[in-house]
Amino acid sequence: MSDDRVRELRRSSVAVTGGSGVIWSADGLIVTNAHVLHSREPKVTLDDGRAFQAVIEQVDRRRDLAVLRVPVSGLPAATIGDSSALRPGQVVTAVGNPLGVTGAVTTGIIYAVEGSRWVQADVRLAPGNSGGLLANARGEVIGINTMIVGGLAMAVPSNVVSAFVSGEETDKPVLGITMQPVKIQGRPALAIVDVAADSLARRSGLMIGDVLLLNSAQLQQALNARGTLRLRFLRGGVAREIAIQLPAPERRRAEAHAA
Repeated sequence: MSDDRVRELRRSSVAVTGGSGVIWSADGLIVTNAHVLHSREPKVTLDDGRAFQAVIEQVDRRRDLAVLRVPVSGLPAATIGDSSALRPGQVVTAVGNPLGVTGAVTTGIIYAVEGSRWVQADVRLAPGNSGGLLANARGEVIGINTMIVGGLAMAVPSNVVSAFVSGEETDKPVLGITMQPVKIQGRPALAIVDVAADSLARRSGLMIGDVLLLNSAQLQQALNARGTLRLRFLRGGVAREIAIQLPAPERRRAEAHAA
């Protein structure tokens, strides 16, 4: 990707208290993750240093997305790409604010595309990248980085984000956890390394250090099935089980509130 395109991506990226965001339209509309919001008026800082208190317009915790509005127009909006055109092996770039570093840029490749669920990319991310952009080689945003699973960036596809922004249905339940793959007696498992505030996982009692006794594909399949999610996990070496009632899909404008 050229230096000019990288600069454009950085200009269309913002810092949101607790994470990152993307300028979705020039009239002050910002897209980020729901789990980075810790107040009703989050602070948004632009690439040029200007800072604003944002208003939360939409939140969908099932897809971990949020729309914010800042009182300024003429912003350098991102160019939104078509996530359905992505293929494994394509080069992608992530921009965000990991570990307090503003406007950090990292590159990698598409690892897998799970239809309308996730774009998986082999890109190095860290806490603070949540809500930031994932772009293709043309500088078009094709995903919103949301979590890290097994060292891979998991991004909500841009087509899903666009549907959410326009008020269409978004239907993917999100637990709100960051996981690391481990082996338990030779079998794949997922160790929870972070639990988002006011997330489905937090409200259900899951904690950092719990080890889910399944792999990421099995967890994804269980989430897609809706209904009651039954998870077996280890806590302090003791086997436990928890039942989580997943929300039913619905078409709505998401409520404007934050944790």
